[in-house]
Order: sequence, then C-alpha cells, then structure tokens
Amino acid sequence: MTPEPRKIRLLMQLRRAGISDTATLAAIERVPRELFVPPAFQDQAYENIALPIGQGQTLSQPEVVAMMTQALQSSRQHTVLEIGTGSGYQAAILARVARRVYTIERHRALLNEAEKRFNELRITNITPRLGDGSRGWPEQRLFDRIIVTCAAALPPEPLLRQLVDGGIMILPVGAQGRTQELLRIQRTPDGVEQTSLGIVRFVPLVAEDTTARRSTA
Repeated sequence: MTPEPRKIRLLMQLRRAGISDTATLAAIERVPRELFVPPAFQDQAYENIALPIGQGQTLSQPEVVAMMTQALQSSRQHTVLEIGTGSGYQAAILARVARRVYTIERHRALLNEAEKRFNELRITNITPRLGDGSRGWPEQRLFDRIIVTCAAALPPEPLLRQLVDGGIMILPVGAQGRTQELLRIQRTPDGVEQTSLGIVRFVPLVAEDTTARRSTA
C-alpha cells in the first residue's frame, strides 16, 4: 500500500476516535509522517502506533498527537511552546495550526535531525533550541499555548509561569512505568483549571535538577 491510501485510512481512524477539529486533521494530512520515521519503520509510518526514533525516545502514535493538538485549541494568532522536539513531527503539526512554535529538545542528535526535516519541508515558523525543557523558555514572552510531550510527576512550575492568562497547557503527568494522565490545564484569574483527557504513556521529563525527570516523546 502506498503512503497516500495509508494516510487516508489513518485519517478515518482518527475521525472514528473522536478527532473532529478540521485544522488538526488538515495538518496531519499535510505533514508527511514518513519523513519523521527511521528507515527501518517506513512501512509503519501511517499505522496508529508509537515508533522508536533513537536516543531511547519515541514518536507518539498519531491518535495521541491529534488528541493533544485538538485539545490545545491553537489558532493562527497563537505562539506555542513545545517541550520535547523528538523527531519534530509534533512541532511540524503545530506549525500548521499556530502562528509560531518554539520547541526545546535535550538530545542534540534528535534536534539536528528535526531541524533538517523542518528545512526540507520549508517550515519557517518553528524556532528550535537545545536545552532543559523543564525550565521552559523564560527569556521569551509568555506563551498562548504549551504542549509537553514527556511526563512529569507534577506540572512544572516554570512552565505554568510562562503561560498567559487564559492560556492552555497539555501535558502527561505521572511516573514512568505507572499510570500517566493527560491533563489540559487552563490558566484563569483565580489560578488554574485541570481537565483529564485520559490515560497515556510517555517517556519521562528529565531536568538538570535531579528532582525532576525529562526526555522527549
């Protein structure tokens, strides 16, 4: 089966799973997932499964990418911070639905490969950075949206502080090897509101400070 029929089949699966946001579906349709998959897994690029990308990290299954993107409720007026660039696939999806994407990756090899893919696809509204994602990007102004593709025991305070009033953050919370919960957090004048989006499994958030853990998915 060629990539196009596989992609159509995947999009149908996503719709059946409850993904209805047209911008999210259009982004997944336009971004060639096969470019973000190692050669050994090319034939599985449009299967609804997670795939290894090296450095002990994974490319999340399309349904999870779509669910997180949809829950983010991003628009072309929004600036998004992503923690955990990984292969760059999630950032490439976000670049189709947001004005600008800032993305942080801890592993230089993964970041270099992701940047090559962004250049190949001529995506110009992504700003990548090597660093500790648990600290966010404090020298930038506050972000409209934040998405974290790795699990922390608790929502990191530095990221909460970098979210605008009314802003939304999507992140998995929970220890590796245990049940993790995908949360939607919205900042309000009175604090934050949390909504559970379901059970997930992500690699851990590893910070330079050993009290937290950080990696990419």
